[in-house]
Amino acid sequence: MNLTTPTISLLFTFFLTISTVAANHGVFNVKYKFADDQQRSLSVLKAHDYRRQMSLITGVDLPLGGTGRPDSVGLYYAKIGIGTPSKDYYLQVDTGTDMMWVNCIQCKECPTRSNLGMDLTLYNIKDSSSGKLVPCDQEVCKEINGGLLTGCTRNTNDSCPYLEIYGDGSSTAGYFVKDVVLFDQVSGDLKTDSANGSVIFGCGARQSGDLSYTNEEALDGILGFGKANYSMISQLSSSGKVKKKFAHCLNGVNGGGIFAIGHVVQPKVNTTPLLPDQPHYSVNMTAVQVGHTFLNLTTDASDQNDKKGTIIDSGTTLAYLPDGIYQPLVYKIISQQPDLKVQTLHDEYTCFQYSGSVDDGFPNVTFYFESGLSLKVYPHDYLFLSEGFWCIGWQNSGMQSRDSKNMTLLGDLVLSNKLVFYDLENQVIGWTEYNCSSSIKVRDERTGTVHLVGSHLISSSYAQNTNLVTILFPIVLLLMLFY
Repeated sequence: MNLTTPTISLLFTFFLTISTVAANHGVFNVKYKFADDQQRSLSVLKAHDYRRQMSLITGVDLPLGGTGRPDSVGLYYAKIGIGTPSKDYYLQVDTGTDMMWVNCIQCKECPTRSNLGMDLTLYNIKDSSSGKLVPCDQEVCKEINGGLLTGCTRNTNDSCPYLEIYGDGSSTAGYFVKDVVLFDQVSGDLKTDSANGSVIFGCGARQSGDLSYTNEEALDGILGFGKANYSMISQLSSSGKVKKKFAHCLNGVNGGGIFAIGHVVQPKVNTTPLLPDQPHYSVNMTAVQVGHTFLNLTTDASDQNDKKGTIIDSGTTLAYLPDGIYQPLVYKIISQQPDLKVQTLHDEYTCFQYSGSVDDGFPNVTFYFESGLSLKVYPHDYLFLSEGFWCIGWQNSGMQSRDSKNMTLLGDLVLSNKLVFYDLENQVIGWTEYNCSSSIKVRDERTGTVHLVGSHLISSSYAQNTNLVTILFPIVLLLMLFY
């Protein structure tokens, strides 16, 4: 999270306000988010990606919906149950964000409706018999806020506040609670039973920008699967409920897919080491190939990759490359067809008209990583149709902001139609091309039994009432229980 300088004084004022509010009140179905008209969705998903760059997360069947195509909805989200009795919430599933948070009842700026076809719910701790406030002296509060908050002691009984301000000015602020999250536990091949676990998450009391009621494609919050100790995967692991391993397979063709916590044994994947001391899932990229040609990486691009690595992020729609990679890569793509008339759509997308098969007419792009792992991106992945034009999904990170000048960030444009496996216990990540509408096999660590987990595809009411190809599907969270 990058906080602006004027934020510091605001932070302390907000902390006092939220602590008072919280004390007085006592206080996975994934869908591609941007399902509005195409022109609006293209600009919105770009703004969404920019905000993310400035902030850079026995089995369970978690409903998930979405498709990673920029010409469709643009974001994956899950349906989970929270509280006792349980209520449904729709949260963005995000490997680039650590914290889980939901909009709360005190919030005046929070969205209460969405054009995405689901009913939004404001969390109220009073409605849950299992909900509890998280005190400000807890370790999770110290970690998130960079130490013990001024004035916080064991005797104050103040709640733990949070504030995140993103690069586009959007913000979420509130306090932390602990409550039961409900899952569907995998009990056999394509079978589930009910299960739950207690999780600390943010209760959003103030939202602004794209996170407020002004956003017509709003969600209830974010489900963070990042590396921090307070992410969903880290909390479940530290409580002994899961191994710190998970995988996703996002279907970029028809929507839907699988998101599984546990050890995936089929398909098998090759892996590359995660870079140490990095806040995100970052790896060392060694080469880029366009067609049969390897690009000569500039010194700036190579140096930046050595320091920060290439970020793998399922919550980003497009893919962002430093100028030293972006310019020669796009040139190689366009030069395959010398007669193309290239133009810019919506002031940011390089587009052209082409009547043939894009897979026959344009080159594959392959990224190479440490330990010999490669990632191939096909023309039908990085090109998308908009207003009768084929547009290039690769973006120049140097054009986004000064801070992201040399950033390499691979989002759903690259990750869709691949099984991506995160093994945090061994600090590696890997992937393989896969049919994400099929099934995977995950091992039960208690018994050694291998369970078959299938993908899900559920149509949303919004898609049924429009001509948009918008899919709502369950994400499969395979949660291996050890107690």
